[in-house]
Amino acid sequence: MIVWILFFALVFIILALDLGVFNKTPHIISTKEASKWTAIWVTVSFLFSGVIYWLYGTDYIKNPTDLTQTGAVLKFITGYLIELSLSVDNIFVIAVIFASFKIPQKYQHRVLFWGILGAIIFRGLMISFGVIIINKFTWTTYLFGAFLIFTAVKMFFSKEEDDFEPKDSFVYKTLGKIMPITSEHDKEKFFMQTDKGRAATPLFVALIIIEVMDVLFAVDSVPAILAITSDPFIVFSSNIFAILGLRSMYFFLANMLEKFAYLEYSLIAILTFVGIKMIAHDYIHLPEWASLAFIALALIAGVLYSLHKAKDVEEHKASRDEE
Repeated sequence: MIVWILFFALVFIILALDLGVFNKTPHIISTKEASKWTAIWVTVSFLFSGVIYWLYGTDYIKNPTDLTQTGAVLKFITGYLIELSLSVDNIFVIAVIFASFKIPQKYQHRVLFWGILGAIIFRGLMISFGVIIINKFTWTTYLFGAFLIFTAVKMFFSKEEDDFEPKDSFVYKTLGKIMPITSEHDKEKFFMQTDKGRAATPLFVALIIIEVMDVLFAVDSVPAILAITSDPFIVFSSNIFAILGLRSMYFFLANMLEKFAYLEYSLIAILTFVGIKMIAHDYIHLPEWASLAFIALALIAGVLYSLHKAKDVEEHKASRDEE
């Protein structure tokens, strides 16, 4: 229990420093600043794997699945990469939400900060529920695996015209029935006084929709990481580190989303792999390094191919302009 308390204290301190020190004054986060923080978050996450190695060689934390120290580290890194890769889809949706509600760039970090705080709470609840279910009813492993494969197939056949429209969503319409909504902004405030009384600003509306969308994305990501391990601490900590780095990764990728258009196929490959692994876990026993290698290679291949295709498009456009 002491390990969990210290971990939550660490997360609280990180969030307090983030909002109270590093981002106390609202400002537009440049690509350079975002890339720096993205590198910091990834580095901190991998350094935490050293803590995992140490912890699972002691009696300070329960080890319900009897993991070795090396096995625990590999599962943590694999889970972290899965959550990080699945966060890319979340970034696309966040960009659409911000654009739809015309959220000024300098206030986007505030929305994401509170969104991530809520995500930590909801992920914790979903992970706890998922671990209990998968440990008590082993047949749900097959159900989760089939669901992940279904999600991958759905992503593969989805069309661009199926793009998410925040203002047409059930969440937006329901929120409008509960409270007054204004299209006006009052700096970084979530509520403001209007002729109709106290109304929710676009910042608050965007926050609520982001929270709900994160829960929907967690329906995919939580079963995916449960395919790697059902150890509660590894599942939760890898999830949290991926979520904490989501803000900086959003600002890093926000202006380059078109360049990573083919990364979605990496996600499809990862979801399919994890789904098959869950279904065939009684017959196929892959070593941890093999799962980690596949996920890492899928991500690298998606990034490199996306950048290659983006370069071809730019060169083709430049050649047409010269004609």
